[in-house]
Amino acid sequence: MGYNNQNVFAKILRGELPCRKVYETEHSLSFHDIAPQAKVHVLAIPKGPYVSWDDFSAGASDAERADYVAAIGDTARALGIDKGGYRVLANHGLDSHQEVPHLHTHILAGQPLGPMLEGGDLPPGTNYVRN
Repeated sequence: MGYNNQNVFAKILRGELPCRKVYETEHSLSFHDIAPQAKVHVLAIPKGPYVSWDDFSAGASDAERADYVAAIGDTARALGIDKGGYRVLANHGLDSHQEVPHLHTHILAGQPLGPMLEGGDLPPGTNYVRN
């Protein structure tokens, strides 16, 4: 999936579409999702033309990488969700149902979020570490 500069996030970054901004830096922007899947649902995006974490990690500058990672935590603190907990999720490609070809990280909070995938509960006594 190549970068399409007509995607909705590119238009937001150019000021062609509005957003409800939460946090902004030189390299990153966080804003409320227009179709929230939780009480708190914010998207954090890098301002550069990156499609995925893979694309971003391979092509972004050190400053962009540091800024974007920090922006996710800074956004959580700005929203006041850092104490109660939140989920960070990024999709890449068709199998994960990535809808916009611009790297974006979902920050979800404000309610119990349940398991990551349906049927994803672990049996009692099971841990996450695989040997």
